[in-house]
Amino acid sequence: MKLTRITKRAKGMTLLELTVVILVLLSLISILFVGARAWKKGSDRAANIMNIRNVQQAVRSYQNMNNKPVGFTIATTATTDGPIFGAGQFIEKVPTHPVSSGVYAFTGSIPTVGTLFMTGSLSDYEPAATDTSDW
Repeated sequence: MKLTRITKRAKGMTLLELTVVILVLLSLISILFVGARAWKKGSDRAANIMNIRNVQQAVRSYQNMNNKPVGFTIATTATTDGPIFGAGQFIEKVPTHPVSSGVYAFTGSIPTVGTLFMTGSLSDYEPAATDTSDW
């Protein structure tokens, strides 16, 4: 007769296995945060470019519809209802920068073709050298 030894294995995880699992999860979470930060920066940049583009199109539309020359002064403050910004105008209100520390600067007059009417203050979110002639 042959005797076999039956051993019971303890259920659960060892401390080493648990440590490895926690490290893997922390690594995945850190990668997620890095990706979320990059996504936020990209979406802020896209919002900035869209704001600049929309204002540029509104200025060009106003210029073409009213036969205004280059250099014609346009009100750009939030309190003044001008031909571009205000209730019932091309843009309802002056756009705010997608980044809380950023601000937009306006030239105040209709620019030449290929020149921007509005620019942002943060270089990270400025549009790269872009052809604006079709805006």
